[in-house]
Amino acid sequence: MVAGGRRKSIAFFITLGAGLITFCLLLYIGWVWLNWHNGILLFFGILLLIAIIAGVVLNTTFLVREIRRNAQHDAFINAVTHELKTPVASIRLYLETLQTRNVDEARKQEFYCTMLDDSDRLLGTIEQILRTGRTGHAHRALHLTPIDFGGVIEECLSRARRLYHVPEEALSFRSGSDITVMCDAEEVRAAVSNLIDNAVKYSGNEVKVDVETENIDGRYVAVRVKDKGPGIPKSELKQIFKRFYRVPGPLAARTKGTGLGLFIVRSVAKRHGGRAWAESEGPGQGSTFVLMLPIAK
Repeated sequence: MVAGGRRKSIAFFITLGAGLITFCLLLYIGWVWLNWHNGILLFFGILLLIAIIAGVVLNTTFLVREIRRNAQHDAFINAVTHELKTPVASIRLYLETLQTRNVDEARKQEFYCTMLDDSDRLLGTIEQILRTGRTGHAHRALHLTPIDFGGVIEECLSRARRLYHVPEEALSFRSGSDITVMCDAEEVRAAVSNLIDNAVKYSGNEVKVDVETENIDGRYVAVRVKDKGPGIPKSELKQIFKRFYRVPGPLAARTKGTGLGLFIVRSVAKRHGGRAWAESEGPGQGSTFVLMLPIAK
């Protein structure tokens, strides 16, 4: 209902702008037809018409952009609310069960593991939000240290296997060579984790994610994260790196997320002098996300 209301608002402002421009053109054409011999008035009239049309176009553009931005903010708030509320409710339920019932030791250990997973999910959401604010400040200092890039990727893969309960063979890693990068370890670890998490979440029921690194001319290292998911339309490949943006469709509605992961990936890449982009042959063809960083000299 809310999305339908926003679409109607956008259509209203576009129609209003087009109607006003048409009215101005018709009015001006009629005025010129009746006063064609007044050259000076014609000149200033043209300037006035251009100013009116430009004002209407700008006003309509800003209104439509603001409506879309508000829609993205609302979607983000709803997603964050769900991501925060669900693990808290789960942890509370298990704690109430342990408090009110006699539970055997095996079940207790199962409850503890589930609560730890939920707390990791809750902490991950909070860190995601805080990191978005930090990476958004271009002047924030980076704590650069040389790190083993392959080791960071292995660490992120182990975390994903544990968090999403997938077998080891579901996430494969092929390293071109041992590569050291000079970077802020926390930020790069977050970027790689976001790429892997994104690939797992959008893989559907059968997770198959391939991660590989490539040395590019001895200057850069690129990590490629390939999934067998639904793919991405060509028109969305650049949009998905925007803050709060999620590809429209039923899969995005079913998949948990805040729309911040890929924004963080690109922000980290830019702050380190690298790049981040996505590749896909289209819907049903899977996706490849690439993070490229400079190699430490």
